[in-house]
Amino acid sequence: MCRGGRVFAPTKIWRRWHRKIKVNQKRYAVVSAIASSAVPSLVMARGHKIESVPELPLVIGDSAEKTSAAIDILKQTRNRRYISRKGSLIVYGTEGAKLVKAFRNIPGVEVANVERLNLLKLAPGGHLGRFVIWTKSAFEKLDSIDGSFDKTSEKKGYILPRSKMVNADLARTINSDEVQSVVKPIKKKVKRAPMKKNPLKNLNTMLKLNPYAKTARRMSLLAEAQRVKAKKEKLDKKRAQIPKEEAAAIKAAGKAWYQTMISDSDYTEF
Repeated sequence: MCRGGRVFAPTKIWRRWHRKIKVNQKRYAVVSAIASSAVPSLVMARGHKIESVPELPLVIGDSAEKTSAAIDILKQTRNRRYISRKGSLIVYGTEGAKLVKAFRNIPGVEVANVERLNLLKLAPGGHLGRFVIWTKSAFEKLDSIDGSFDKTSEKKGYILPRSKMVNADLARTINSDEVQSVVKPIKKKVKRAPMKKNPLKNLNTMLKLNPYAKTARRMSLLAEAQRVKAKKEKLDKKRAQIPKEEAAAIKAAGKAWYQTMISDSDYTEF
């Protein structure tokens, strides 16, 4: 038991827990999340089973009043009853609708009002493509809340963002006749810089700089060969075996020199 202990790694009051983001940037993120919920590939990438769903976005009526009726709807859309992870998001449009009480007890299913959409519910974990089920009243309010390309929004100073490209097929745009007629032709001949060689290692490069280098190289090789030959002859002469007559003459000359040295010195033999 530890008395007077403390919590490990407590939350620091000076840590920046929240970040301020521009209002229009939040609105842009919300409409992007709503648009991605209508793309089947993004919805299936999140793990939702929508093979039996007739269309995306899915719009239902406001008739679900009990949880049993809500489960029947989810069986048709999700093909499973019990949801452990993040499941569908039910968006309603009428305040105080009975549909909220019908869906709120199902685990994994969340309910949101179309006028108070939360980005964390539309894209949990920052991943787009959540399966959103719209009620008819909520779906009809989208144009008035966020606006459209022809109609202004109820939000002050907000315009629904338009797509930057009319045609999203980039390969088709690049290969079109309008673009290909303006761009420069393909360069088939590639001009590369010549590789510089070291004249100290490459003889041909050295001869271009100094034509006498070949003669100097030959003279140095001949001189080296003569030195090696002379050294070998000298070693062979030293290592050659001396004849007996010559060895006897050398020995006699040594004895004579010794006798001469003794006779000329002050020392006498006893």
